[in-house]
Amino acid sequence: MLKIGVLGVGELTEKVVIGLRRSGFAGRVLLSPRNHERAQQLRKVWACDVMSDNQRVVDEADLLFLGVRPEVVEPLSNEVQLKPRQTLVSLVAGLKMDALQRHFPQARPVRAMLSYAAQINQSTVVITPGGEPHQTLLGALGSLIVLDQEDAFELATVAACMNGWFYFFLSDLQRWFTDKGLSHEQASQLVMGNMQDCLASALHPPHANLEVLGNAIATPGTFTAAGLDVLRRNGATQAWREAFDEVFGRLHKGS
Repeated sequence: MLKIGVLGVGELTEKVVIGLRRSGFAGRVLLSPRNHERAQQLRKVWACDVMSDNQRVVDEADLLFLGVRPEVVEPLSNEVQLKPRQTLVSLVAGLKMDALQRHFPQARPVRAMLSYAAQINQSTVVITPGGEPHQTLLGALGSLIVLDQEDAFELATVAACMNGWFYFFLSDLQRWFTDKGLSHEQASQLVMGNMQDCLASALHPPHANLEVLGNAIATPGTFTAAGLDVLRRNGATQAWREAFDEVFGRLHKGS
């Protein structure tokens, strides 16, 4: 049975481990000893093995997840020796394939991107390149998108940042309702419920034209149209585009 190792037990790799276990993955999960408290919690709750050092993780695993910060990649690569063609799934944002191959010349590198929703098997999971065993393994964490070109993966990284921005956007919406007198629970139900309504409509039928859906609601003279005019007049939609461009530019500077 496949054995997976985790180099860097952090927030995201923790969610990956939980999601894999919830999906029914019964193979061994071998954890780096660093971040001791989190690793021990995964050991107790999700039947993982905490190894004595990173090289032990590498030696006993078939597939590795790399979940350290970018500045830690080089010292880690000097610390461990991967097995020939060992699959290394990198969750390190912005770290290109050529850099992975340079740091870990023995590895079969894969780039992956997912969200915290992986722990409930509902993440959008993007990988490049496809192949096994990583494609089936990661596909269990949600909806899988396989990209053949690394340039396309960089665009998908921008979408992952967008995922994080949504939390702040939704929080601001909730705060407006609570400032006007609703309870936190009521505000949450309204904001989350309307987001779910929007997604349900956008996904049915598949590939629906989002602008057409929006125009059907924001018809001239409606309250929706009045609010949309204010948003556009104040540059709300342009601000999103500028945020995308900022992230995309930073990714290319790092290449």
